[in-house]
Amino acid sequence: MTSTLPIHAVLPVLLDALRERSNAVLVAPPGAGKTTAVAPALLGAAWCDGEILLLSPRRLAARAAAERMAALAGESVGKTYGYATRMDSKRSAATRVTVVTEGIFVNRIQSDPELAGVSAVLFDEVHERSLDSDFGLALALDAQAALRPDLRLVAMSATLDGSRFSGLMGDAPVVESEGRSFPLTLRHLGRAAEARIEDSVAGAVRQALREETGGILAFLPGVAEIERTAERLGDIGGAVLHRLHGSLEPAAQRAAIAPDQQGRRKIVLATSIAETSLTLDGIRVVVDSGLARRPRYDRAAGMTRLVTERASQAAVTQRAGRAARQGPGTAYRLWEEAATAGLPRFDPPEILEADLSALMLDCALWGVTDPRQLAWLDPPPEAAIAEARARLGALEAIDGDGRPTEHGKAIARLPLPPRLGHMLVRASERGMARTAAAVAVLLGERGLGGNDADLELRLRRWEGERGQRAENARRLAERWSKLVPPPARGRGLGGGRPLSTRESGADAGGPPPGPLPRAGGGVQGEDVALCVALAFPDRVAKRRDGSGETWASVGGRGFKLDPTSPLARADWLAVAETQGMAAGARILSAASIDAATVESLFADRIETRRTVSFDPTTGRIEALRERRLGAVRLSGGSDSGASPAEIESALLEGVRSHGLHLLPWSDTGQALRTRAAYAGIEALTDAALLATLDDWLPAALEGKRRLDAVSPESLSQALQNLLGWDGQKTLDRLAPARFETPAGSSHAIDYAAEAGPTVEVRVQALFGLAEHPMIGGNVPLVLSLTSPAGRPIQTTRDLPGFWKGSWVAVAKEMRGRYPRHPWPDDPAAASATLRTKNADARARGAR
Repeated sequence: MTSTLPIHAVLPVLLDALRERSNAVLVAPPGAGKTTAVAPALLGAAWCDGEILLLSPRRLAARAAAERMAALAGESVGKTYGYATRMDSKRSAATRVTVVTEGIFVNRIQSDPELAGVSAVLFDEVHERSLDSDFGLALALDAQAALRPDLRLVAMSATLDGSRFSGLMGDAPVVESEGRSFPLTLRHLGRAAEARIEDSVAGAVRQALREETGGILAFLPGVAEIERTAERLGDIGGAVLHRLHGSLEPAAQRAAIAPDQQGRRKIVLATSIAETSLTLDGIRVVVDSGLARRPRYDRAAGMTRLVTERASQAAVTQRAGRAARQGPGTAYRLWEEAATAGLPRFDPPEILEADLSALMLDCALWGVTDPRQLAWLDPPPEAAIAEARARLGALEAIDGDGRPTEHGKAIARLPLPPRLGHMLVRASERGMARTAAAVAVLLGERGLGGNDADLELRLRRWEGERGQRAENARRLAERWSKLVPPPARGRGLGGGRPLSTRESGADAGGPPPGPLPRAGGGVQGEDVALCVALAFPDRVAKRRDGSGETWASVGGRGFKLDPTSPLARADWLAVAETQGMAAGARILSAASIDAATVESLFADRIETRRTVSFDPTTGRIEALRERRLGAVRLSGGSDSGASPAEIESALLEGVRSHGLHLLPWSDTGQALRTRAAYAGIEALTDAALLATLDDWLPAALEGKRRLDAVSPESLSQALQNLLGWDGQKTLDRLAPARFETPAGSSHAIDYAAEAGPTVEVRVQALFGLAEHPMIGGNVPLVLSLTSPAGRPIQTTRDLPGFWKGSWVAVAKEMRGRYPRHPWPDDPAAASATLRTKNADARARGAR
């Protein structure tokens, strides 16, 4: 092999470290050559008499690394150097270095914790912090400690975070390599906020074609943006355009990586798949959109959605470095230079944001009920663990103690996430393993059969496709369909050692099975929908409007669908994938399912509910009987058989929810509560009455079906009962209901008056009072004094002061208006009376 790579300078140090220790950390910048040079160097070590596994984060990178090592050794792939991915593998009995995707490794160590025949495991690009990489390292460290102290583990990172990995791996030595240093020019072009990203990228590519030499690599967030950018570029005479993303055929991916056979200038439009691990020959210019599309798990919605967001500083640094891998280069950035500091520094570790269902099940199979018992750089969040545990319980994959059930073990034998594994097992019991396997492949491989939302349509298209990728996918589906037992009476789901929930070890070698039968093989549309419903029962959705745009799911989430889609005409959908916010996520893939199938499939989950609820607009109760599947109402109607207890409970709840003002309070009852409020007696406050509602209101509700039929007198009596004898005495003392005048008249005291406790009384009824009447011993009663005709003449809190002050003027005016009534000069010494002067004289004469 060539010795011109910077990594060769530190390989002796790494070999020395691994001779003395089991673990090491290698920090090497992009372009140093760690991916293709380290594994071959280890083959000659005395301790290395077995296989070396090199973990790669992506299938494309795994295949490219194996091909590169084989080419440098002058061999074809599959001899000394091979690879194994979910869709493809090339290896043999002679293979010493196998490049595997991280999921393949997790599967392998789960099935063989001792890793028999393996001398070393190299974790490449660990700085990307994928969930499978973190988990694979945690399992390898656990196995090394318990079973394989001789197993060598090397964490290889492109960033200077080696010290954290060193601590995780038992203070392993850190070996650092310099990268290949070529001049890199950064040019910040900026981008108008209103401009579409594909227009800006296409313009930057044309500018680079004019101003620079060499190949151009443009980073875009996704496949759709790549295709639109390709359309904008159109004819780029003298250059050849390539696309590079995970859903391409392998041949197209190889063409994008290799030099053009005709020597033409190359333009590669790529997703973030080209950020690391790969070296694209001839690239001298990078055009960076500054955007990335990443999966983000929405815990509130229980689903993973793709989000387009700003790339991190670490990512844009990696992208720019692609231009200077093989010589001086230039990076065109579509943002202002000052904005770089505002980008997030790193992408967050996947374990902090992902759905942990697969991780939880894998840990249960490993014998660990709490994943935090393993060694992690960042332990999984407790809330995510709890959610994953609940989901696995709903799938019947683990028991109450977190141990795997037989069904869980059957799921785990499959190279699928728990939901899809559950689907394949249950579908097999119904004789539909082939359909379920095809659906699982469709959901895992974007672009197969197109990107239509209708999964049945995509399946039919895929069955007719002839490309290598489509053929590999059919073979994979056929292989998966044979991993579950056919339906048989009395046959269980156990047997055999449980494997991982990730990629199948079957990809690691051996002859592949025959292709999946194409169109006409018997897969029915309703079978597709049924399989999807088995995997995602919470996403089964019912149409909410005539256009088919809005849908209500069993799990309570709202979905949206393009009303022009043929699926919009269905009444029910089995939804597999969505994108966007939980309140109105857009349906990406689904299949039409009929109501009868839904009711049959989920018969044990359908609930018949009798509801008696209160309508605050009418004050009446509404009794309904309805059948529901989760949050979706299947049918319902009025229920005339509500019991008195149900009616009473609904009325109570109506008052509790909507307020005491709905009750028909009498003036007496209102006055009693007002007096109690003035006196500071808590028992009759709103809060206290609502808190004790079940104690005092039921007696008044007996035999009633609406609140306005309640007797106001019964409510007043209930309030008095709440006060009790002692409370009533205290209330009468602090806030008496009435004021008795010297003339013998009785007047209600208004405790709600703005001025304070107020009583309206004829002034003659107060003659003879030399002191002002008080409330509660020390609060002056506000006296609203009136004429014999009831017209106000004075308001006072100081009656003696009134007698001595303005009374003279008032009496003078009143004598003219009411000459028949007494208006003495000294009212404090006069006798109180409500009669005229003549009537008063006759009364005295009669005595």
